[in-house]
Amino acid sequence: DVQLVESGGGSVQAGGSLRLSCAASGFTFTNFGMSWSRQAPGKGRKWIASINSGGTSTWYERVVKGRFTVTRDNAKKTLYLQLNNVTNEDTGTYYCAKDLFSSVTESQGTQVTVS
Repeated sequence: DVQLVESGGGSVQAGGSLRLSCAASGFTFTNFGMSWSRQAPGKGRKWIASINSGGTSTWYERVVKGRFTVTRDNAKKTLYLQLNNVTNEDTGTYYCAKDLFSSVTESQGTQVTVS
């Protein structure tokens, strides 16, 4: 079974940085593009970033482009999201998902709160 476990969330001041991780298991990680999505309080889940299987191409939703960076370590089967210069609008639960441009996941997510 596909298992994705996010971690690294927490409280951060506006303008600060945070790095999220997503540990993957139950599938061949190197064969799949991966994505991050987030759900702000009271809103739906939205895709924010993707990376291809080899880590050579990335895509970002407009509001995070230039501030967030998605990377992956295929040897560790781990996906990362570096959040820089965060704003209050970045508050929410962050999820990782298998496949490009996907926000479909049953993982628990990790909470980021910007104050």
